[in-house]
Amino acid sequence: MNDWISDRNGTLYAEDVPLPAIAQQFGTPAYVYSRAAIRSAFAEFSQACAGRRVLVCYALKANSNLAVIDLLAREGAGFDIVSGGELQRVLAAGATPSRVVFSGVGKSESEMQMALKHGVRCFNVESESELHRLSRVAQSMGKLAPVSIRVNPDVDAGTHPYISTGLRENKFGISHERAVSVYREAAALPGLEIVGIDCHIGSQITEIAPFVAALDKLADLVADLASHGIRLAHLDLGGGLGINYDGEQPPSRKAMLEALFARIDADPRLRELEVMFEFGRSIVGNAGLLLTKVEYLKPTPAKRFAIVDAAMNDLMRPALYEAFHRIVPVAPRAEQPHSYDVVGPVCESGDWLGRDRLLAIKEGDLLAVLSAGAYGMAMSSNYNTRPRPPEIMVDGGAMHLIRAREPIESLYGLESRLPG
Repeated sequence: MNDWISDRNGTLYAEDVPLPAIAQQFGTPAYVYSRAAIRSAFAEFSQACAGRRVLVCYALKANSNLAVIDLLAREGAGFDIVSGGELQRVLAAGATPSRVVFSGVGKSESEMQMALKHGVRCFNVESESELHRLSRVAQSMGKLAPVSIRVNPDVDAGTHPYISTGLRENKFGISHERAVSVYREAAALPGLEIVGIDCHIGSQITEIAPFVAALDKLADLVADLASHGIRLAHLDLGGGLGINYDGEQPPSRKAMLEALFARIDADPRLRELEVMFEFGRSIVGNAGLLLTKVEYLKPTPAKRFAIVDAAMNDLMRPALYEAFHRIVPVAPRAEQPHSYDVVGPVCESGDWLGRDRLLAIKEGDLLAVLSAGAYGMAMSSNYNTRPRPPEIMVDGGAMHLIRAREPIESLYGLESRLPG
């Protein structure tokens, strides 16, 4: 159980708010986040970086609600974005664009123009074609675009293939072997200013060794670049630290950073560089849950189904990655449990949230799907014309609606019937 969730007299609480009170006021399904848990996770990173020139960026793609952005901006976070839309969210939340790094393999001209206009900290460039496009756009605006090349170090992060990004067969970054030549090309292009080097090897990484291996690859490149007269101002080591979904034991945030800082401190080539990170899941993943209600219990000759009102459109991770989320009753029953597949109402056999879960439940009971703060609402959709859930932030005994449930009319509000 996440430490912001507790059982009090047979009922689960989120901080000091009983989950049934949230369901009663806002309905289900609903996403629930803990302000204290988000602050605590970020504080572990920032405290481990104390006294160093470090910018800890929050990877917006994990959870881009304005309240989450605002909260982390107040705590001193920078932001890692992958689209113009995410930049607009950062601006709408009142965060500072000069603390934003713009990643992503497919930046459009209009996105580049927007980022240059607002003065983002850096563009993490992922291809030669992007370099040339950014050069043209910056020149046309009379701007100098700060760039960092994202290097693909060919390091196996040991994670699910869909969220591994640092192997040579992945679409991300420039290969380690070609990095120096691409940097030299960038140095010759007008409108660009080389400021850093970047890598990100994947997500849900549960060991320190892949991070250190990637850093070693970058250290060699920093030295090689210096020999060609290309000196850098920062070293961006990405993110990807995993969380506990099903008993995983990732290193602590402090242990992971201390291992990297020890390697940096031992190398005079690296000590002079500002260090940047891009953490997402490890800040918000364990700080959220999806609250859902059991609609039907359906026994069949093959198995038992618990059909709930949350679905794959609300939480895509199980259907997409076969990802595991713990599912627990909000008010546990002292009865014989049975094994259930917890499934939603969407018309797909892939619409499931958990398989073979031992639960003592009845129709109408509430369930909490844990560790759903990252890539839950951010990846949700309106498949089957289903409104996306509301999002609620608990803060001690208070609950704040930070996104309302979508009215069904809004789902087709931009559509029109044919004339005649």
